Amino acid sequence: MKTAIKILDSKKEYREEIQKILSKEQYAMFRRKAASRLHKYIERYKDLPRGVHSHTDEKIFPAAAVYMTAKEFMTQEQAYAVIENASVKICAKLGPLKTIMKLPFMPALFIGMWDPMTKNNFGASCGFKNKFYPRKKDSYRMDILQCPYMTYFTKLGCPELTKIFCENDERIYGHLPGVVFERSGTLGKGAEKCDFYIRKA
Repeated sequence: MKTAIKILDSKKEYREEIQKILSKEQYAMFRRKAASRLHKYIERYKDLPRGVHSHTDEKIFPAAAVYMTAKEFMTQEQAYAVIENASVKICAKLGPLKTIMKLPFMPALFIGMWDPMTKNNFGASCGFKNKFYPRKKDSYRMDILQCPYMTYFTKLGCPELTKIFCENDERIYGHLPGVVFERSGTLGKGAEKCDFYIRKA
């Protein structure tokens, strides 16, 4: 339970959004219920591979626990907005990346990092099923055919949250200087794959 409380309390963006709606007393009750739900999720799936845990325990399970608990205190639309608004704030923290990307050598270096980065953090060991395309200079292409976000949000009864995390890719990579991020669809929005195509501008 301590682990769940620690994880939940570290998500200050969720807390800020919840506290815009709930009173202090309501939030205290919400926190207890959300931590209990998060603890149950972690225990239920404690035997997942380490790579999958890197996504479930820090992102998927906390978002699901907050959302499912928030729906007991507010409308579903408000609960969804809590997760969406918090995600926007979290992605905005990567703002300094935009400044770094203005350096002349960074776009090429950034694109070159995608192959090892995606295979390490978003590959089979982390619960993803991918299609990797031959590497080309100044561009990178990959499809995600199966995703732990879709898998576990669905198992936990909130598949609609997947879309928010799909949109986080666009929030982070869609407006970086020196590169173009293109995508035709995502699993969370009903497509057969999440396609990633990033190239020098």
